[in-house]
Amino acid sequence: MAIITSVALALLVQGPVGAAKTPQAEYGVGYEELVANDNLAAREIIENSDELAEDDPARLINHGIALARTGNYEAARAAFEAAASARSSVELETAQGKWVDSRRLARKALAMLDKGEFARYYALSLR
Repeated sequence: MAIITSVALALLVQGPVGAAKTPQAEYGVGYEELVANDNLAAREIIENSDELAEDDPARLINHGIALARTGNYEAARAAFEAAASARSSVELETAQGKWVDSRRLARKALAMLDKGEFARYYALSLR
């Protein structure tokens, strides 16, 4: 489970470049909840966030992760595709502290979804 968890955590994003260093819940991207594997809480925070636009890449990617982790793969795919095909991109900070282009992260998430990596994560989280 540690390997799958670490792969999924590699995609988690904290916020865009230049965002104030405040608690992640203020960003509305559910970062802390995803790290804690509280995917339903992450979905609730993201879906009810007023801080970020619906098409914000950090919001879309983390929402896709939360959706995939709860077995809603089609909705996750739609979120990842929206972030991957956005006209513009932003640099996002991952859980490992790396800054990565949002479209690149979204494409990586799509590849993970295609490989069934979130399905394995979901299966492990049910135990």
